[in-house]
Amino acid sequence: MFTGLIEGTGTLLRIERRGPDAAMVIQAGFEAEAFVLGESISVDGACLTVTSSSGRVFTADVSVETLARTTLGRKASGGRLNLEKALRLGDRLGGHLVTGHVDGMAAFKDRRPEGRSVRLFFDAPPEIMRHVVEKGSIAVNGISLTVNGVSESGFDVNIVPHTVSQTTIGDLRPGEAVNIETDLIGKYVEKMVRAWSSSTEKGQAGDRIDIDFLKKHGFT
Repeated sequence: MFTGLIEGTGTLLRIERRGPDAAMVIQAGFEAEAFVLGESISVDGACLTVTSSSGRVFTADVSVETLARTTLGRKASGGRLNLEKALRLGDRLGGHLVTGHVDGMAAFKDRRPEGRSVRLFFDAPPEIMRHVVEKGSIAVNGISLTVNGVSESGFDVNIVPHTVSQTTIGDLRPGEAVNIETDLIGKYVEKMVRAWSSSTEKGQAGDRIDIDFLKKHGFT
C-alpha cells in the first residue's frame, strides 16, 4: 500500500526481457533506506517487488499482466521513473490510499498555466472514466492528485510547483501514455451497489439502490 506521495525519481538503467515478462534495473536518484529483498515499491504507480539490490540500485520483476496494463514495457534505458516505498503502519497518510494496482492507461493531452501551478488534461477510456469523479482522488504515474474537472472523455488535475520538481509529471509530452489508478473506495462501493441492485431485481428482499433510494435516505 502506498500514499501517492513520491519520494523521488529514479533512472531506468536497463530492462531485461525474460520471455514474455521482464526485469527492470533502476537507480534511485535520492537518498533512501536500503532496498530490502522482497519489499514492494511503486514504480510509476505500479507495485513491483524488489528481487535484488545494491546501494541505490535495485532490480524488480515485471509480470506479463503489468507489461500489458502499464507503460513500463515502453520505457527505454535512461528514462526517469517516479518511486515510492511502501507505506508503514504509523506513517502519515498525506495523499490517499494507493495500491499500486494500475487500472489502465490514459493519454496526456495538454497543459495550461494557472498562477504558479499548471493544469494538466488527460484523455482516458470509458473503463477508467467510470470511476473518476470531480474532487475525487486519482493516481497518475503513482502521484496522488485531486481531480479538478471531468468530461465524457477525460479529466484534468492541478499540479503545484513542488510536485513538478519532485516527479516526472512536468516532462510529459502530448500523446504520452500514463498509468492510472482510480480511487479504491469508489470501486468497492460500485461493486457492492451493483450486487445489491442485482439481488433486488431477482426478487430478493431489500431496497434497490437507485436515485430514489438515495433521495429517500438523504444522500442527494
